Amino acid sequence: MRIALDAMGGDYAPREIVAGAVAYAHKNRPGVQLTLVGDTAQIDAVLRDLHATTLPLRVVHAPEVIAMHEAPAAALRRKRDCSVAVCMRLAHTGEADAVVTAGHTGAAATAAALEWQTLPGIDRPAIAALVPGPLGATVLIDTGATVNCKPAHLVQFAQMGACYAHYILQRTHPVVGLLSIGEEDAKGNTVTRDAFKLLRESRLHFYGNVEGQDLFSGKVDVIVCDGFVGNVALKVMEGMAHGIRLLFERHTARGGVLRAVQRWLLKPVVWRIGRRFDAAKLGGAPLLGVAGVCICAHGNSRAGAIVGAIERAREAVATQLNDRITEALAL
Repeated sequence: MRIALDAMGGDYAPREIVAGAVAYAHKNRPGVQLTLVGDTAQIDAVLRDLHATTLPLRVVHAPEVIAMHEAPAAALRRKRDCSVAVCMRLAHTGEADAVVTAGHTGAAATAAALEWQTLPGIDRPAIAALVPGPLGATVLIDTGATVNCKPAHLVQFAQMGACYAHYILQRTHPVVGLLSIGEEDAKGNTVTRDAFKLLRESRLHFYGNVEGQDLFSGKVDVIVCDGFVGNVALKVMEGMAHGIRLLFERHTARGGVLRAVQRWLLKPVVWRIGRRFDAAKLGGAPLLGVAGVCICAHGNSRAGAIVGAIERAREAVATQLNDRITEALAL
């Protein structure tokens, strides 16, 4: 299995991306070959600094990178040899089985759609993120690939999310919920109300509407929304994790012996909760609906998160997730 990594994508590229590849290579996962795509000089410098030049890591040169502030479509037209586009091209030509990027999500989605096209029966791609909860993870789809959705797109997202929950999370009969502003059938805007009707008529195990508080409840296995709402929800979780730590630090910073004891007792628990909801620690989220495997990691991913993203890519290829989605849509 060959996985191409966008070595130039992310807030801490290329060092943390390369370090993640090195860490994964040290895990000695049999049958997985990693390719680092980006500026060769910078990648080689990091490999030397990490004393990893002898590891079996392939390097493919890509002289350009798309910055986070750039418009995806225009940037891809100007920079045809940017790192994320070269990654997609490697997969399109059969030199890679999957792509991992922590760079511009919009650019990754656009490049994947251009190079790979969408799966039969899918009009728009969607990113499926895992939300941790007391009963296990919940699939939140879409979290940023398609901002302006039609009701039919949300139904397609639900079908893809159900496949992901079934084959990756091992949920026998995934239950799907539609994110809205209330559980009542008539709640929501026109798109969600129309999507509700379509989902109710589908073969999916449709629960109905769910609210924002249900993101963590485990009430359903899959929560469907458009990319705008999903991305906001994901960033709220990230901010919440950071906010928990800040509140804890400020509350226990002063107050003498009693506060010191509280800090000592509670710090491990608070840190574990914060880490569970830290998007950068969840590895990466698959871009579903395209004819290839692309894992989108958080922009501030460090090496550990890149290791997780590589593992998500391996799982998606090993389970033939795209074939399972195509089969489900054909029913």
